Amino acid sequence: VLLAKGWELQRQARALRAARTRLLSAPQLPADPQDATLGQGTAAAMLLAARTELQLSAGLADRAGIKERVASRLDRIELDTARMQRRGIGVLASIGAVAPFVGLFGTVWGIMNSFIGIAHSNTTNLAVVAPGIAEALLATALGLVAAIPAVLVYNHFSRVLAGLRGLLGDLSAGVQQLVSRDLDRAAQRGIG
Repeated sequence: VLLAKGWELQRQARALRAARTRLLSAPQLPADPQDATLGQGTAAAMLLAARTELQLSAGLADRAGIKERVASRLDRIELDTARMQRRGIGVLASIGAVAPFVGLFGTVWGIMNSFIGIAHSNTTNLAVVAPGIAEALLATALGLVAAIPAVLVYNHFSRVLAGLRGLLGDLSAGVQQLVSRDLDRAAQRGIG
């Protein structure tokens, strides 16, 4: 999960940063982006949503309503992208939460076997108790070996996802700024 999801999120972050940089320097909403940074992925979906809303709203005088509808479309894309980015992360939380209890169950099982060994041999000799205690310690260690990295990786991905959410917001804001600028230019041409 660490390698696969880490690579996926790193690739998406790189694409979002490049698209954000490109959009923030664009003078107007790209009609049909030839640039690969804007022609694919979330950036392309946001630009398409903005262009679609502008086409559907052509001829309407209420620029505020158009901007609101564009913002609504972009919010939906942001949420959908964030949902896809979180996919697969929940298994880490489950492992981190469940593994210690599995280890604890193994510990109880090992100690229970030790008591059974004591009962059968009627002695507390170390040779009788040792196998059950070894099982108990191994189960505890395995539970911790699974849980600790899962929690650490989950926390890492949570921070990465928060950063990606910020990049998505920046990208959405960039598209909204371009739409607003284009609408203002169109209104100015209509007056002048």
